[in-house]
Parts: sequence; structure tokens; C-alpha cells
Amino acid sequence: MKCYQKLCEQYACGERSFLTKEEKVNMLKEYKEQLDKEVQAVQEKIEGVGKG
Repeated sequence: MKCYQKLCEQYACGERSFLTKEEKVNMLKEYKEQLDKEVQAVQEKIEGVGKG
């Protein structure tokens, strides 16, 4: 997942091993956006199968 990779690269050097509250919120918002896109794609697929 893109957001996890970005955070891992940023903090893998040992600077710190935790996320701030703001970073957690931003990461979860990005994750939700990705899930929303997945839901939309599945709904479109279902509609396409129903018409076929």
C-alpha cells in the first residue's frame, strides 16, 4: 500500500518507530479513499454482469 510504504521509508532509518496522531489519521484517510475506489469498481462490475 502506497501510504504504508511512504511512511516505512521515511521512518525506517531509526528516527522513530511510531506514528503521530496526525500521521495515523492521514494514513487512514488515504486507506479509506482506496477502499472507496475498490467499492466503486466492484459496483460497476456487478452492474456490468447484471446487464450481460
